[in-house]
Order: sequence, then C-alpha cells, then structure tokens
Amino acid sequence: MKIAEKIFEKYPEFEVGVIIARDLDNSKYNEEIQGLIRGIEKETREKIDPEEVTQNPTIAKWREIYKSFGAKPSDYRNSVEALIKRVLKTELYKINPLVDLYNYISIKYIMTAGGEDIDKIEGDLILDFANGDEEFIPLGEEENKSPWEGEVVYKDDKGAICRCWNWREGDRTKLTEDTKNAVLVIENIIPEDNEKLKEALEELKSLIEKYCGAKCETHILNKENSEVDLK
Repeated sequence: MKIAEKIFEKYPEFEVGVIIARDLDNSKYNEEIQGLIRGIEKETREKIDPEEVTQNPTIAKWREIYKSFGAKPSDYRNSVEALIKRVLKTELYKINPLVDLYNYISIKYIMTAGGEDIDKIEGDLILDFANGDEEFIPLGEEENKSPWEGEVVYKDDKGAICRCWNWREGDRTKLTEDTKNAVLVIENIIPEDNEKLKEALEELKSLIEKYCGAKCETHILNKENSEVDLK
C-alpha cells in the first residue's frame, strides 16, 4: 500500500493509520460488538447536535478537502460525516465484525475509517488522483461508475476501490464473512490529532484481535513514510 507523492504535495498534513490483519475469522458475530455500537450511538446523540455536525473540526476539514478536488460536500459526504448523521437518526444495522468494529472506532474518534479484503486486491493498493478511466463498481451495484479525472481515490491495478477518498466503497474488494486477510485504515487530516490517531489505531487493533482472532500489525503512513507491504 502506498500514498502517491502528489497527494502529499497537495495535502502535506495527511496521515493514515494502517492495520494489516491476517488469518482472521470474520464469520462469528459476538453480541458484545453490538453493545459497543449501541453505547457509542447513545453517547453521540447526547453530545452532538444534528444541526452542528458539519461544524466539527474534522468533518469541516474533510468538506474543505473534498471541495479542493471537485467534490461538492452536500453531494459527496465524507464517511464519518455520513456515519454520524445516520447515527443521529437511527441505529446502525449489523454488517460483519470487521466493518462494525471500524464503524465503531470511526464514530468514537470522529475519524474516517475503512477496510478492504487483501486477497481481492490486484497489484498494489494506492491512494492517488484518478485518471478518470478507472473501473468502479459501487458496493451492492453492478454498473461501472468511474471517478472523474483528478478525483482522489484508492485504487489497484484493476480499478478504483473507494471513490472521493472515503465517500463510496467499491464492491470488488469489500470485507465479507469469508475474508481471511484484511487491510484497515483510519485517516487523519488534522496534525493536532496525531496522538488520537495512534490511540484509535491501537484500540481497533485490539478489538480485531479479540473478536476476529487475527494476527495484526500496525503502521502509520505520512509524507516521511508513504508505503507498506500488504502481501
């Protein structure tokens, strides 16, 4: 996995915490995970006014970044904004342990998070500006919806994996109950939150080890250290 130099030229403050989880079992659901989620949902509803979600510093910064590469924030919501707005309206539905755990961490720390099945990635996983011709099949869909040229995407040798940085997940590399090896990311775009990123990364690592029995390693990628081997 690597982050293109052009990303750091435009967004030098960006960093991403990476968890590589191997030999995991994502098929056995533990109700304790739902307990964690219900608890953080309750806490979020007590702390956050629905009318003030976009004023959160992290969410406001992501909206600014989206505008910078041509994405209108009202049409393309960064993943943590979308998640928190959903939580303020209703309970999240159960997906699978890995997805539910990174959603929990995303809400708790108000940081964007996601994950992919390593065994479904073709070639290297890279965060870069799109050429505009990458194939992208959105989660749960079958029709190609390619990114525009200059859009920030995660992609591999076959096409885009996540559009608008962290807005829309692709179907091809999604985490499923059959996933055995996964890469999970927590993104940070506020330098003052560097320590919070480390805390979130360690908590997610421990939760994946506890509930999925995985062997995990963690890394932080930034402009000084921009790649890590997933294989």
